[in-house]
Amino acid sequence: MAVLPFLFGLTVGIGLCLCQQFWIRKQLKQMLQMLQTDGSSISLPIVSRLRRAIAMSNREREQLEAEILAWQHLLQIAPFGFLQVDEENQLIWCNPQAQQLLHIQKWQPGHPRLLLKFVRDYELDQLIEQTREQQEPAVREWVFHPANPAPQEMVQGRALTLRGYSWPLPQGQVGVFLENRQPLVELAQARNRWVSDLAHELRTPLTSIQLVAEMLPAHLQPPWNQRAERLLGEINRLIKLVQEWLELCHLEAEPYKNLSRQPVELKSLIHRVWQTIEPLARQKQLTLSYSGPESVSLLADESALTRVFLNIFDNSIRYSLPQQQIQVLVTLPPSPQVSGNHNGEPSSVLIDMIDSGAGFRESDLPYVFERLYRGDPARSRQATPFGLPQGVSSAESAPTPPYGRTAGSGLGLAIVKQIVQAHHGTIQAKNHPETGGAWLQIQLPYS
Repeated sequence: MAVLPFLFGLTVGIGLCLCQQFWIRKQLKQMLQMLQTDGSSISLPIVSRLRRAIAMSNREREQLEAEILAWQHLLQIAPFGFLQVDEENQLIWCNPQAQQLLHIQKWQPGHPRLLLKFVRDYELDQLIEQTREQQEPAVREWVFHPANPAPQEMVQGRALTLRGYSWPLPQGQVGVFLENRQPLVELAQARNRWVSDLAHELRTPLTSIQLVAEMLPAHLQPPWNQRAERLLGEINRLIKLVQEWLELCHLEAEPYKNLSRQPVELKSLIHRVWQTIEPLARQKQLTLSYSGPESVSLLADESALTRVFLNIFDNSIRYSLPQQQIQVLVTLPPSPQVSGNHNGEPSSVLIDMIDSGAGFRESDLPYVFERLYRGDPARSRQATPFGLPQGVSSAESAPTPPYGRTAGSGLGLAIVKQIVQAHHGTIQAKNHPETGGAWLQIQLPYS
């Protein structure tokens, strides 16, 4: 009778052993699937296949670790800063350049802490959040003011102009490359100071030369009196260039302190400026076409806005074809009930100024508001009167060139941009799809 229990126990034991082997084999197959083997050793026993897959996985892990270590070494010696944050804005990794630029102290690899603990910078936080939300690379430039680590000291560290290039990473992480733009900013400032000082020094002798040149034509015989008149024109052009450069430097140094804001009637101002410059327009039979509301009042500097419209009208007349129109379109913002703007922020009045010339070259559009930029150097100036044959005027020597390609000072649109920005506005340059001419679009705050 004792045999039956023994056989029963043996059967149960064998069944449990078979079940355990089946379960282990199933687990091994799942592990093989997770390791993603190539299947070339499918004829081998499963344990051997698993050992081979583990060995391959270890080699791949070592290769990945070596690549990560190589990239980290590369970023360590890179001439730019790099930092990486996780989905909770904890600083995971940063190179020494980023630590130096952002004044990051007491950070240790492998110990993530909130970026806010090391750097308090709104622009950097906004760049990271924008990249994480949109899952697209972004670029932003700003002035970083590092805080002094000693609270009792009121003096802060030197401000730096930084440019950040962000990139979305998996699992909500974001990487940011940081470029120190401060040396370029200081170089540009030094250049501007040097040219400004030079312009100051040139103004007095040029005025003396102008006085002498004005008296020369009356004391000379042809053709020398004509050449003296042309000389006077070139001297006047140089004086205008010096004056415009000094004005631009003054606007850039103190853009907001130089404004005297008071209510300005926009339509009336535009027509007054056009009447001032209309004698030039009459020579080419150009007319002004105004479209917009009859009464638009802006809180602005009337003298500065006059300069804006005067510069743009002067360029439009210079580049427009004869017997055409120069259009000015003024558009008011919609009411808060229509636009949904109930937060009290000022809206913007839109001013479109369109001519009928050759327009901008596409390659020039990104640079038209830069000082002294006049496009292709081979085309930036027409021949001066000294190089023209007798009896041929400069106006007859060539057809109307593209916008920005004649003998202007190269500072008119730069001054326009500075004045518009001083009014907290924006300006854009493009070509109008219908007329093909230059299209300048100005936005100014309007409450």
